[in-house]
Amino acid sequence: MSEIIAIANQKGGVGKTTTAINLSSCLAKYQKKVLIVDLDPQGNCSRGIGIDPTILKKTIFDVIIGEKSIKNVIIKTVIKYVDILPANLDLAAAEGKLISLGITSGLNTLKQYLTKINNDYDYIIIDCPPSLGFLSLNALTAANSVLIPVQCEYFAMEAVAQILAAINNVRMSTNPQLDILGFLLTMYDNRTKLSTMITSEVTGTFKEKTFATQIPRNVSLAECSALGKPVNFYKPKAAGSIAYSSLAREVIEYVRRKDRKSVV
Repeated sequence: MSEIIAIANQKGGVGKTTTAINLSSCLAKYQKKVLIVDLDPQGNCSRGIGIDPTILKKTIFDVIIGEKSIKNVIIKTVIKYVDILPANLDLAAAEGKLISLGITSGLNTLKQYLTKINNDYDYIIIDCPPSLGFLSLNALTAANSVLIPVQCEYFAMEAVAQILAAINNVRMSTNPQLDILGFLLTMYDNRTKLSTMITSEVTGTFKEKTFATQIPRNVSLAECSALGKPVNFYKPKAAGSIAYSSLAREVIEYVRRKDRKSVV
């Protein structure tokens, strides 16, 4: 079965989409089969992996409203072992549809469809929108674990408090087994006191739940997104590429440990 990871933080610009793309590509480097679920109506995850959302005839929105089967909407990417369930602006209308289904059905919609392909992939990576609406709550309900990017900037911890509250609410309602995979420090710059301060605060608060890997503020990460390529394809030796390869190894090890515990 897949390890389903929601990359979530309602604050925009913290590196959710960058992480979804580059973590997926680096997991594929280790021959892991990955499905990226683009759950953001902006479609930036689709665009960042080389797919133009404006020309898509079918997207995750068609799956959510029950008009297309999930297997018919999944697209193979140029990256071996990586597929994507793409999105575009049509997905903005999904919130209303999900709300109309009621709390129980509405929050379990994505989980219901992902169950059908759960054995086809090693990892399903969900790129959540920058909000805590029904789309993000669907992701948290469907996921086994949550990866929380934390930007090394002011107000980072306020955003963390809000996503933790949402996770606790989901645990009490639709997904009691939801685990926190880890907190990922992004846009880290060791030359600034602010990065050092945020790092100290996050690691001091969440200890072993903070990834050892820190994603640096890196020009190559910005450039590769604009070109529709993961950083390990664009500049394999860039600091951002090395960091995401390290993160992929940490995620693989997390899943290994979890699998061993479940066997015991």
